[in-house]
Amino acid sequence: MAKKKSKKNYNERTDIEKIESQWTKLSGLHSREEWSAAVIRAATAAELAANLAIRHEFAARSELDDPFVDNLLRWANGLTGKLDKILLPLLRGQEKQASVSKLCALARKVNDKRNDIAHRGVFCSKKEATAQIANCKKFVVGLVRHYVDDFDLHEKPSS
Repeated sequence: MAKKKSKKNYNERTDIEKIESQWTKLSGLHSREEWSAAVIRAATAAELAANLAIRHEFAARSELDDPFVDNLLRWANGLTGKLDKILLPLLRGQEKQASVSKLCALARKVNDKRNDIAHRGVFCSKKEATAQIANCKKFVVGLVRHYVDDFDLHEKPSS
């Protein structure tokens, strides 16, 4: 009898594994017509992608230890904080700055909808959720591919 594979503790997963877990979860939520919850997960995947990019940038350019970088990520407080306070300033003057900046506009749309849901109690329709998930996928895949060449997510939930 084959031994059942145990799940890796979430805190022990890599950023890529966490992004994939969020994507799997949001796909299930979307298929169960839990539109608002799916958008929350999409925004979480976007924030995890920002974490990955920031970690890569610091690893490539500094000797700062992981606990210090983790503290910066907590300090930045949310997706827009990570983009505006850490990632975009880190990329200033680099070749990827323009493309990442354009991707960030998509992430901001997802994050704005997430904030409406989480902080104002707004509900999301199927159409809105599907559009935000598509924005999220473009952001996550586009950003992560700057650091992990072959990264991809399975297809977005169908309309």
